[in-house]
Amino acid sequence: MPSLRKALLPFLIAVLIATPVMTGMGTVSAAEASDINDLVILQNVPEIDHEAENGELQLDALHVYQDGHFKKSGEQSWSSSNQNVATVDAAGKVTATGKPGKAFIQVTDGKSSDRIAIQAKPDPEAKEGKGKPPVKISVVKETGERYNLVDNAIRQMTMEEKVGQMLMPDFRNWNGKNVTEMLPEIDRLVKDYHLGGVILFRENVVTTEQTTRLADAYQAASEKYGMFLTIDQEGGIVTRLQSGTDMPGNMALGATRSKELAYDAGRVIGEELASLGINFNLAPALDVNNNPDNPVIGVRSFGEDPKLVANLGTSYIQGLQDTGTAATAKHFPGHGDTAVDSHLGLPEVPYDKERLMEVELYPFQQAMDHGIDAILTAHVTFPKIDDTTVISKKDGTEIHLPATLSHKVLTGLMREEMGYDGLIFTDALNMKAIADHFGPVDTVIKAIQAGTDIVLMPVGLEPVAEGVYDAVRSGEISEERIEASVRRILTLKLERGILKEENPRPVEEKIANALKVVGSDEHKAVERAAAEQSVTLLKNEEVLPLVPNADDRIIVVGNTYIEDLYNAVKEKHANTVLIKASAPLTEEQLAQVGEAKAVIAGTVTSTVAQRSVTSPQMRLVNQLITETETPVIGVGIRNPYDIMAYPDADAYLAQYSFRTASFKATASILFGEVAPAGTLPVTIPGADGSVLYGYGHGLTY
Repeated sequence: MPSLRKALLPFLIAVLIATPVMTGMGTVSAAEASDINDLVILQNVPEIDHEAENGELQLDALHVYQDGHFKKSGEQSWSSSNQNVATVDAAGKVTATGKPGKAFIQVTDGKSSDRIAIQAKPDPEAKEGKGKPPVKISVVKETGERYNLVDNAIRQMTMEEKVGQMLMPDFRNWNGKNVTEMLPEIDRLVKDYHLGGVILFRENVVTTEQTTRLADAYQAASEKYGMFLTIDQEGGIVTRLQSGTDMPGNMALGATRSKELAYDAGRVIGEELASLGINFNLAPALDVNNNPDNPVIGVRSFGEDPKLVANLGTSYIQGLQDTGTAATAKHFPGHGDTAVDSHLGLPEVPYDKERLMEVELYPFQQAMDHGIDAILTAHVTFPKIDDTTVISKKDGTEIHLPATLSHKVLTGLMREEMGYDGLIFTDALNMKAIADHFGPVDTVIKAIQAGTDIVLMPVGLEPVAEGVYDAVRSGEISEERIEASVRRILTLKLERGILKEENPRPVEEKIANALKVVGSDEHKAVERAAAEQSVTLLKNEEVLPLVPNADDRIIVVGNTYIEDLYNAVKEKHANTVLIKASAPLTEEQLAQVGEAKAVIAGTVTSTVAQRSVTSPQMRLVNQLITETETPVIGVGIRNPYDIMAYPDADAYLAQYSFRTASFKATASILFGEVAPAGTLPVTIPGADGSVLYGYGHGLTY
């Protein structure tokens, strides 16, 4: 019998170590519980600035472990020292009673405890009429070394853990298949390289339920710190989610001139992302689109006026960040006045600092002043800011250093001159503007030396990580440079509540909530309002609104997205016919158009070549104008500049977006159900360089 006890003893000890301690520790194992060093209230941390709103404040308790990392505590008890001033519920939500005084809110897990003060004082400035003034609520933090969570964590992190926080790869696909669920290989990479975040693409986010599960799995894969889960959910032409609300995009918002709609667009996008578990949006684009030939920004910009871009951009950012979702202004110092797509080549912006400060940099400075979480840099050269030249590995030619890799741009201009201390992201490092000219490891080293905090989509995670480790060990990159970035990263994770949890919410509960939020009726109403208020009527030779009889035929002509336009028009008028064509029509088709009440031609362009009068689709539209007597109504489905190729159309609408709500808005305007309200956020030049339609132009009924 004694020998049996001896044999069972190691087994029983192992079972006890692996068994969760449910009382006071949620699902923390006994081994983890023994590593807990302290319990602190997040709002006591110096970097956190959370004030009470409407007399309420949500407090969070964190367990701090012996190695410095921290997690949201699983279970604890809260109490108030003065319930006449403030009460607190079991989840840490504080509610002020409206009476003056002071209350200490305390939390304990049975072993450690912390407290924070709620001060309520009469506020004479808020008094209305007779009687006592309302009270003003303020939070009085505790102080001490225990609250320096970020510095204490960094002090005990390994160099590899620090570097991992700065790496943000994409796992768009694996072995030729789209990644829509966590794979063991990816889970292993998250752990082995201590990844601080990943970026998701359209291939990764198919349905609401699937996306929520994937986001939850990424957070579970990280061992110590919450992960940044980022996405480019700008709205309009850059929309990653395949379910939910499809906002019409920034230039459409620019056409509305509405800060309220811009705020609501950011809020709706933020609420949907947050419900899915995606905590960081790489949006909005604050590029000033003052070049109609720009092939990459275009309708992703709010417009050509720096103040319009700044006003709507900061409203969008506020809406996004008010949901707890982190926001990113891009593409610093500005990608709006280029004629080269940095996905394909290396563009240049030739202006001096004075011009840049007035135009390109103005929206970014406003975003910084309004507390933007992150700035994403452009793979664009700015030789008047940094005239450093390097030799391209592509062809051995001498090129200027792109902003992404420039210490003068990121540290000198952004940090020192513009006073920015938030996160800096590189743009994707697999883009040809970078990948063609620099080696993958050298690119990342240069970006970190320049001052970037997060390396987005490095080419080859393993060799890049090892290359950065070697650079730190050799002194090519100082560990202090790495720690400065990690300090900013961990601080933002605390501010945005991106934390590992000891007792995470069950994924089924997250899915149930996401299904209520994503694509909700209220969100769809914002989508519809933005679309209807944005569509811009540039020209109308007494053709619109259409008032056809039941037997009058309307013809819709075009190729790209033309079925969407046709379906929206047919919903309004049953006798509508589609002619799908990408080049001039046949004689038979022309005869069909000649018998119609009106023809609606939908065009889609993203390049100068597509907009040329000699391109097949523009020859088609001009054929309709010159070879038929039927009124021709042009619809610029994506870019408002399309009318440059067919200025003699009888009417023209700029739609700015190929999302469903925008097609429906256009159809409602065509038939007079909605009066056009949009005004141009850009100037439309004529063929001879004159102004065809000026900034602010827009007709109505």
